[in-house]
Amino acid sequence: MFGFTGRDIIKAVEEGAGPAAAQPQSPAEPRRDLSDLAARIAGEEVGAAYSPVVLGGIVRLIEFTLVLFLGATIYMGWVYPDNGVQWTSTVGLFGLAMLTTLAFQAAGLYDVHVFRTHVAQFGRLVVAWTLVFLIAFAVAFFLKAGEELSRFWLGTWYASGLGILAVFRIGLAQIVKTWSRAGRLQRRAVVVGGGEAAEELIRSIQAQRDSDVTICGTFDDRTDVRSPAHAANVPKLGTVDDLVEFARRTRVDLVIVTIPMTAETRVLHMLRKLWVLPVDIRLAAHAAKLRFRPRAYSYIGNVPVLDVFDKPIQDWDVVLKWVFDKIVGTCALIALSPIFLLTAIAVKLDNKGPVFFRQKRYGFNNEMIEVFKFRSMYTDMSDATASKLVTKGDPRVTRVGRFIRKTSIDELPQLFNVVFKNDLSLVGPRPHAVHAKAANQLYGDVVDGYFARHKVKPGITGWAQVNGWRGETDTPEKIQRRVEHDLYYIENWSILFDLYILAKTPISLASHRENAF
Repeated sequence: MFGFTGRDIIKAVEEGAGPAAAQPQSPAEPRRDLSDLAARIAGEEVGAAYSPVVLGGIVRLIEFTLVLFLGATIYMGWVYPDNGVQWTSTVGLFGLAMLTTLAFQAAGLYDVHVFRTHVAQFGRLVVAWTLVFLIAFAVAFFLKAGEELSRFWLGTWYASGLGILAVFRIGLAQIVKTWSRAGRLQRRAVVVGGGEAAEELIRSIQAQRDSDVTICGTFDDRTDVRSPAHAANVPKLGTVDDLVEFARRTRVDLVIVTIPMTAETRVLHMLRKLWVLPVDIRLAAHAAKLRFRPRAYSYIGNVPVLDVFDKPIQDWDVVLKWVFDKIVGTCALIALSPIFLLTAIAVKLDNKGPVFFRQKRYGFNNEMIEVFKFRSMYTDMSDATASKLVTKGDPRVTRVGRFIRKTSIDELPQLFNVVFKNDLSLVGPRPHAVHAKAANQLYGDVVDGYFARHKVKPGITGWAQVNGWRGETDTPEKIQRRVEHDLYYIENWSILFDLYILAKTPISLASHRENAF
């Protein structure tokens, strides 16, 4: 990446763009109308994308396990009854399984486009698998361990392993083909810009035999002949503002900008609008006269691009965070079940009405989610949209409600969202209510780039909360500081950071209770 953040983009625009730097439309306003074609494409059913990086890792793990299990099974059935466990065989067992993974990696057998083809897979698989055993025999010969290794064991392992791996790869090819047809292994991309630069880029991508990029359309603010209705048979779907709405309605994985790097002001204004989206943003360099060192580029097929923004959490990080949320969230639910029970009884006895309160809030990518809380207000005074913030001594809050809000016990049912609904994380930017305000202004109108905090899944606790920015937001500064901490979290996420925030949360709740009403 270039080494700057979305806040740097905003600052650059504000400092040098002059009157053209109008505030982008707040996503808190009614949804923007799209053209009929853009609305139809956005309305098509699109499943979640599967990460090729994760898929390749899973295939490695499965094949390592298959090779290890097969070798151990044959050994236990043939060698063990007569010779027991030999150290040479044990080392050979694990060594050959690891060598198989390395050989398959070197042969390119873990590339997703190879998974789809039988011929390419089998030719490489036979060569790599045979080479593994030739290396094993050579090592055994030079270490003079040949007599201790059963030739029948190795021969049977080689023949049966080749068959089992071939069957596995046949099944894998069918699965990958099905996922490819459903778009699960494709990156849905849009192009910003039009004219010859966009057409050249699109044709280059379409000409690639095993491209994993599908171009949904182009978006351009220009309406003259420099930006025609089609570029390489790909339709123009609207303006950059329309792209923000389009990406809210359907899955967009990649934004490729073909605007020349020399048009600095135009690029900055465009990035100011787009950086709030949870997508990869790339600046096409195929037509640029200004050239950087080769290592400065990444590539979409053979098209050089400059990485501007990356989706914050992706590939194995998504899996790691999901597993972390499920395991820790489930343990927390079990450990806190007595508090759940006592709080439910207290809420019910204190005031008639439901135990739980459900509220619409903004989630990942500005999607509307419904979070669970213990009810802390009188039933007839509940404010589902949070149009009026709760203040100190608020008459709408019940006696039990004051205590559970002060201690944040009212937030505990959001563990249901984490464990069962999967629309919250344990740690992340706190989800705000739809009509939450600071100084009588919607949050999105107070903070430029506010909705960039929705580039990741919201959380029960977060970096802003453990630093004291929780509770009432009666001034623009308070919501500004909260958003700054949220963006810092997104830009610096790690699982260790999540653990640190979770460990600090109880301390923060105890030391900043005066901020919660």
